Amino acid sequence: MRHHLTPGLALLRVVGGAALLLLLWNPVTSRTEPSTAAPLVLLDASLSMGAHGGRWREALDTARALAKGGGVIWRFGRAVRGFDSLPPTDGATRLAPALAAAAGRGGPVIVVTDGAISDAPDVPPDLLRRARVVVLPRAPFFDAFVSDIDGPARVSAGDTIRLSVSYGTAGKRETGNGKRRATLTVDLRGRRIASREVVLPDSGIISTDLTFPASRFPRPSGSPLGSPGWAALQVRLEGVQDSEPRDDARQFVTELSPQPSVVVLAAPPDWDTRFLARTLGEVARVPVRTFVAAEAGRGAWRDAATLAPVPAADVGRAVAGARLVVRAGDPAAFAGPGASPERGGSRREGGGGAGGAAVLFWPTTRGQDGDWYVQPPGPSPLAGALAGIAWDSLPPAASLVELAPDSVGEAAVVLTARLARRGPPRALVVVREGGERNGTRRATLAATGLYRWAFRGGSSAEAYRALVAALADWLLEGDTGNGKRERVVPETRVVPNGLPVPWRWTRTGAQTDVVLNLAGDGRTSVDTLRFDATGHADLELRPGVYSYAAADGGERGVVAVDSSSEEWRPATPLLRSQDGAAGRRVVTTALRDRWWLFVVAIAAFAAEWAWRRRQGLP
Repeated sequence: MRHHLTPGLALLRVVGGAALLLLLWNPVTSRTEPSTAAPLVLLDASLSMGAHGGRWREALDTARALAKGGGVIWRFGRAVRGFDSLPPTDGATRLAPALAAAAGRGGPVIVVTDGAISDAPDVPPDLLRRARVVVLPRAPFFDAFVSDIDGPARVSAGDTIRLSVSYGTAGKRETGNGKRRATLTVDLRGRRIASREVVLPDSGIISTDLTFPASRFPRPSGSPLGSPGWAALQVRLEGVQDSEPRDDARQFVTELSPQPSVVVLAAPPDWDTRFLARTLGEVARVPVRTFVAAEAGRGAWRDAATLAPVPAADVGRAVAGARLVVRAGDPAAFAGPGASPERGGSRREGGGGAGGAAVLFWPTTRGQDGDWYVQPPGPSPLAGALAGIAWDSLPPAASLVELAPDSVGEAAVVLTARLARRGPPRALVVVREGGERNGTRRATLAATGLYRWAFRGGSSAEAYRALVAALADWLLEGDTGNGKRERVVPETRVVPNGLPVPWRWTRTGAQTDVVLNLAGDGRTSVDTLRFDATGHADLELRPGVYSYAAADGGERGVVAVDSSSEEWRPATPLLRSQDGAAGRRVVTTALRDRWWLFVVAIAAFAAEWAWRRRQGLP
């Protein structure tokens, strides 16, 4: 007797097989459902919340009310931190890191702010759309302020100091406040040393120069310059009628030295040395003094600015006090007895420097003429500063001096050049650092005709400035002028209110904590710099001028924290109040998590088996 597979049995087998296949595949589905997590409130704790027109107390009460019932409050400004009710202290309003941290926590997010954030382009739109935003804008007001100060980082006796001061106004003038004239003043320890009447703009920022001789600094008896070391100048905008006086002044720290920071010895002078001296002053922002000797070996030095004769003894004193000495021209001009004013220098090219100063050697004679094209840089201490330059588009060097093998072998080759783009590359720029007993840095620039880069303008001029700046930064970095390199230096000596003073580790090798003794505002304190993997550390200080000294007797200097901050100024809110997306969470479920599918598979196969048994099927 033949038995046929009935449609019912086929259906049961298909259902059971399909259920089994689905269980083996195990697809995952997701859905959103209302979140049961407590809300997270991000409270803006930047200085603008406590500035004129700010609504800090109202924001604090709002955050507490929104977090009632188990919610959490985080403060955000320049960083994200836990909640406290202290007045705001952060000098920046960065919302993006706070939203990113809140997204990792999950649950509804609420932002309480005045709407003036400093990182609007970096805020992820999707995270911002999900958050509820409560904006408490500041009341409008008029403010005049000093925005920025640019000037020399180091000055010497006889220098003329030029400060480029940016100032401006923001907000709407109050009724009857039509005064537009004010006075920019420069004070040092309470004594006015320069002033200038200016006209305030209707809105925005403009710049002007304040020029005065270094001789106006207060002079203690017996000091030709004044107070050797450091000076903290205060540039103030006086005679203005605004509602926020805390941004009417800014500090500028400069180092005082009886000698120029950079001395250029050109024997003989040429276009290369002329462009080098000018560019060094621009990129290094330190005093540069140039002496020229037209006749090699005679030692007859002249001031490059006035061509007045300068005694060799005066040149020697300038060299001895400099932090960087440039020896450019014919090497024979510095090798003969009495020809070079440097003391303690080596007589061979590429040798040691003067005293403990860093030295840049630039032989401009006895080179091989031709078109020497510079090749892209390889690994070196200056590679990062020279990245991004289109080396193939630069004019060729006019000649190249072949360096001694021993001087190249001990140094790091920064740039090479090839004659007519053919043949083996030859060293064009090399740098080297002294040993433990003499930590001075030395560099050699072996090509001539590089001034054509600057003369050509455009990207070639920028490449020339980048090369000179990289050499100057590396040679001057952390050098105290006595042959001892500082371990740590502040990346900037003046920071706005609410921001830390950034420091950088300058030596090679392992980093160590540095203990600093600080003195300022009649108080002394001790703090420790702890560096991260990138060699950077931050030091939190209150507004004021601080002198620092390493506890082991090493580094010394001055840093300042302004009372001024961009947070004090009126600003247009960049955020609007919004309800945001309802707090929801994503729930994912795998098919194997659905119990009924197992029941379907088992029931289908069991029913098929029972049916087949009743029909006598195998």
